Amino acid sequence: MAVSKTFTADAVRQAQAAGQRVFGENYVQEGVEKICALRSSPEGAGLEWHCIGPLQSNKTRLVAEHFDWVQSVDRLRIAQRLSEQRPEGLAPLQVCLQVNVDGGANKSGVAPGELLALAQAVDRLPRLRLRGLMSVPEPVDGFDAQRAVFLQVRDLFDDLKSRGFELDTLSLGMSDDLDAAVAAGSTMVRVGRAIFGSRPARETSA
Repeated sequence: MAVSKTFTADAVRQAQAAGQRVFGENYVQEGVEKICALRSSPEGAGLEWHCIGPLQSNKTRLVAEHFDWVQSVDRLRIAQRLSEQRPEGLAPLQVCLQVNVDGGANKSGVAPGELLALAQAVDRLPRLRLRGLMSVPEPVDGFDAQRAVFLQVRDLFDDLKSRGFELDTLSLGMSDDLDAAVAAGSTMVRVGRAIFGSRPARETSA
């Protein structure tokens, strides 16, 4: 996934021209503006949009109406609102649960001990399809240390699958630790800077 937050629709078009189809946005309003701009043009057809930032209740309708995926569900109430607000004419919203695997104080995500209950509740909601897990651990140095943290998420993923959940997406790793994430079993890495370069100052509100 190419993380296009703070970059323009033209930057997304350039990535699309090079073959990129999946894009992630952290800021809801900014993402919706890009989605609308690109979907009104021929080159925007077929792009897949993921909301990957922390999601507040007052933004769920925009996400439900415009995005294809939400990777940052960490509370049942957010999932319920997305389910209620997903338009009938659209395909079910694809969902990953965000896990705060290492207890980082500044990180969003459900605690590992609360994951099963959340997964069971979300899996029962209409208009959503539970696809997997996402995590953004606190940065650590070194391949082995990075992989060890990611393997904790992989263990949670495997545990849910063993309980009958039909999961296929493990979203782990960014520009600085994607090698360790892939080694731990990530099926989707979220890459921004390594594709688009250093981020410009953000001008739009979330």
